[in-house]
Amino acid sequence: MTDELLYVYTVLRSAPPPSPPLALDARARLGRGLGLVEYRGLAAVVEPVEAVDFDEEPLRAHLEDLDWLADVARAHHDVVAHVGHRTTTVPLRLATLCRGRSGVRRMLADAYEVLGEALERVTDAEEWGVKLYAQPAAQPASPDTPPAESGPGAAPAPSGRDYLRRRLAHRRAEADRTGEARRAAEALHQRLTGEASGAVLHPPQQQQLSQAPGQNVLNAAYLVPTAHRQAFLDRVPAADDLPPGVRVEVTGPWVPYSFTHTTAPAPSAEST
Repeated sequence: MTDELLYVYTVLRSAPPPSPPLALDARARLGRGLGLVEYRGLAAVVEPVEAVDFDEEPLRAHLEDLDWLADVARAHHDVVAHVGHRTTTVPLRLATLCRGRSGVRRMLADAYEVLGEALERVTDAEEWGVKLYAQPAAQPASPDTPPAESGPGAAPAPSGRDYLRRRLAHRRAEADRTGEARRAAEALHQRLTGEASGAVLHPPQQQQLSQAPGQNVLNAAYLVPTAHRQAFLDRVPAADDLPPGVRVEVTGPWVPYSFTHTTAPAPSAEST
């Protein structure tokens, strides 16, 4: 159907003849099941979806609905991971839509060189995420806090002046710890880029969003050749080798989202 609305998840290389095309799990995610649209050695993973949800006007309204977006993002990443575990792929941005298979081919033609370069860049490579956190120092006891013990021999409750002095010392210790964590982050980033073919520094995550304890001082993604995976992981320090109060978190391997930026269309049902 010419006007069929197709959700485009990701792009890969077409299987050269006589090889069969990539076998997809055809079960429905957002619409009526996955399929492939091919153009000059590229193949887009697509799914027919309903206009009532994904045409221009309803899509604009849905983009304000966080629950709907979360469901779409979950399905999108599920498909990308399904394909990425089988072959090299370049994920497209969330809610990329085309009208008909001819619209998908036009999109592939418009972004042909960029998509080809992205596929070349991430072939035989995977993405690893590394985060470094500075744990907060313990807060000093408030002068209003009752002592743990009372009676003869018990320590006196802190005075207001004692509390302010401890607060100042706490702030200095916090600044020192954060500075040490930032220096550790810079050194770690330099070490890891030596085993990576690409690196992206993302903005530090806010604690309210990440729910992780501590201040995020490094939020990086690394494109690592699969042959260098162990060498890369060996460069991540053990907990005992980090400064006090500094914690490292490693995630992956992932489909290399951070290294596949393309000029594919923005979210719209008019990508024709």
